[in-house]
Amino acid sequence: MQLSPVYGSTPFIDLEETPGAVLGPLARQRRRFVAALRALDADQLASAPTRCEGWSPRDVVSHLDTADGFWAWSATSGLGGEPTRLLANFDPVASPAQMAEGDARSGADVVAALAATVEALVAVLEGAGDDAWRTLAEGPPGHISLTALAHHALWDGWTHERDVLVPLGLEPPLEADEVAGSLRYAAALGPGLAVSRGEHHPATLAIVAHDPEVAFTVEVTDRIVVRDGVDAGATLRLEGGALELAEALSSRAPLPAVDPERAWLVNSLRVAFDQA
Repeated sequence: MQLSPVYGSTPFIDLEETPGAVLGPLARQRRRFVAALRALDADQLASAPTRCEGWSPRDVVSHLDTADGFWAWSATSGLGGEPTRLLANFDPVASPAQMAEGDARSGADVVAALAATVEALVAVLEGAGDDAWRTLAEGPPGHISLTALAHHALWDGWTHERDVLVPLGLEPPLEADEVAGSLRYAAALGPGLAVSRGEHHPATLAIVAHDPEVAFTVEVTDRIVVRDGVDAGATLRLEGGALELAEALSSRAPLPAVDPERAWLVNSLRVAFDQA
């Protein structure tokens, strides 16, 4: 499904947290994944199964290399006061697949490229001062805060690390801040995509997760804001293991049963990926 990014002067998605707190988890996750990829042989990179239907590990890495390059460009443009508007015709299924299929590089070359792209992205984000983390930058939902962009990158890479390594029996370590950051963004992204399609009404989604302990509320109006703490009167409340909730909200595991009238708060990512 083609996305409908929301562009403007206010971050369409924002996560309230200490400025720059996401950088450490993002850098750690990417560098760990690169190290794990370097340990795979050519056959594994070329043909091992992944959780992404029809994609080899090489294809997943090619996608991440392209995505991380875009995040770095988007962040640089946003920090320069000129946030990009390049994703108006982006399809989260077709566009990455076309780019991966058109990439003729070997698995080893793609991994080497990702390693360099990761360091370039980290360098851009390291240059952001505390006041810069609410700067507008473009992500698939539209103009979001730099904090949200970095969370999108963390969530994307964390999910794809598991997509590649779990089928190989190589369970990645579960770092609390990576799981929490990925869960917070996954919970925000789905409602954000619903808002961008005009399929929403004001609502709140409360998440209470365990191992690690994470509790936050996603406020849905004409934009999305993630705040710490649980809204007692939330439209929908989900509680469970943090990993399990992150996987479910990322379309990697079944969603908990919810009232159909409130399902849009948790299944809109599946709609965007034509999986609903």
